[in-house]
Amino acid sequence: MYDQVADADGLAGLDHPVLEAAKAMRTPGLTRVVQVYTTIGGPIGMPVLATVVLALLAWRWRAWDPVLLGLATGAGSLAMTVVGKVVVGRVRPPLADAVPPYEQSFSFPSGHSLNAMALAGITAYVVVRRLRTRRARVVTVVLAATFGVTMGLTRVYLGHHWLTDVVVAWALALGWLSVVITAHRLFLTTRRRLPDDRTQPARA
Repeated sequence: MYDQVADADGLAGLDHPVLEAAKAMRTPGLTRVVQVYTTIGGPIGMPVLATVVLALLAWRWRAWDPVLLGLATGAGSLAMTVVGKVVVGRVRPPLADAVPPYEQSFSFPSGHSLNAMALAGITAYVVVRRLRTRRARVVTVVLAATFGVTMGLTRVYLGHHWLTDVVVAWALALGWLSVVITAHRLFLTTRRRLPDDRTQPARA
């Protein structure tokens, strides 16, 4: 994915055309709606939203798993965002093409997109584990994916990120989600296989 970003003949070749298309779509009303929506996925809004939802689920189910999974996912996504911006150092689209308020940090990857996809994904995973019907699970996953995708698209619409910043952020989020979820599944499997101390014969 990074090679595609660095190579102007690859995926990055879509950056400018997509930005121009986004600019053509802008209207005052739509821009106000997008600005409010994108705030939810910001460095304050998204962690607060995810923490509240996962804490409520943990309280409802009397389990710490939702909170711990949320913390692990959030910490990983934040670390990838910070490291990616410092290592790549990619410049954002020109301010003339962006909607204020402007952002001054580096562009790659999109933190809004990465964190939204990762935290929405882990929330969906936590919820899906408790759902009984296939339909409810599918709806939950679709809603989480839609949230992550639309959050990323708002960044392009506002001219705050290139398309490739967002696409790579989605890929990183899904990769990190797979790591966290796989680790959790292995933990649950290992815990089930451990012998119950109460069933072991007493030692002399």
